[in-house]
Amino acid sequence: MTKSIAWIFPSAVLAVCVGVACSGEALARVSVITMDRAIQIALKARPGAITAKELEREKGGSGLRFSFDIKSSDGRTYEVGVDAADGKVLENGPEGKNPD
Repeated sequence: MTKSIAWIFPSAVLAVCVGVACSGEALARVSVITMDRAIQIALKARPGAITAKELEREKGGSGLRFSFDIKSSDGRTYEVGVDAADGKVLENGPEGKNPD
């Protein structure tokens, strides 16, 4: 039952936020994992230094993710996305030409 709730809350907030700007604080209240836990997961997936972080709505997974720009030891910046509902890594690749 607990796993089901993890999927319902982010979806409910996404439905409420459609067409309305939601603050990071509003999104953080429904995130199942914390920013600190998401940072641990992201740095395990892509070691380096976090240069930017945000909680955002984006397609894939539960629709709510922590997004990190991580500068690796090779000097390149990578974007790592961690699902806010279950902590799965949804994205782990080089930052594109148009960083967000």
